[in-house]
Amino acid sequence: MRTRKPAAVRKAEITHMVLELAFENGPDRVTTAMIADRLGLTQPAIYKHFPNKDDIWRSVTDLLCERIDTNISAANDHHDPIVRLQCLVMGQLRLLHDYPALPEIMVMRDPNAGTTALRSRVLTSMGGLKDAIHKNISQAQTQGQIHSDLDVDDCTNLLVGVVQGMALRLLRFREPETFLNTGKRLLKIQLNLLTKKEEFK
Repeated sequence: MRTRKPAAVRKAEITHMVLELAFENGPDRVTTAMIADRLGLTQPAIYKHFPNKDDIWRSVTDLLCERIDTNISAANDHHDPIVRLQCLVMGQLRLLHDYPALPEIMVMRDPNAGTTALRSRVLTSMGGLKDAIHKNISQAQTQGQIHSDLDVDDCTNLLVGVVQGMALRLLRFREPETFLNTGKRLLKIQLNLLTKKEEFK
């Protein structure tokens, strides 16, 4: 006899499965039938937890935005602004590694796929990430860790560009296996170019 899982556990499984299927098939092609089949459930069991697909996408949005916000908060545990910058960028790269469907979701333009609100909320959270990067670059520059003749906005765009470039790479080549190592190397190059000495490891 199959043990019934707690509702919170089942909802989390459904949410993660949507992201997995979105990477495999495209976010606009994910159906409740596909979710149910992969999890060994019936469609009514899916609707028991999520009355419609928009509710599923809202759960996906909550998951992604929570990860971004947690990443920003976790970076604040460190005193060194350069270390905080490393945590901010690598945290976002880990999010993309864990949920490689995100770049495709963000560029999709199908208003019927239930992802319009998702994109808006994720963009808002990513705006918070960019603000945190900008703040820490400014602090690092004040502390003499980043070249004083560099524009803070330009430095911010360079580091955000690491994330954006890796997202496009993931969208094009679909290789999450090598994603983090490549991203870490690119981040190291950028930080070493911005800092007065090669202190980033």
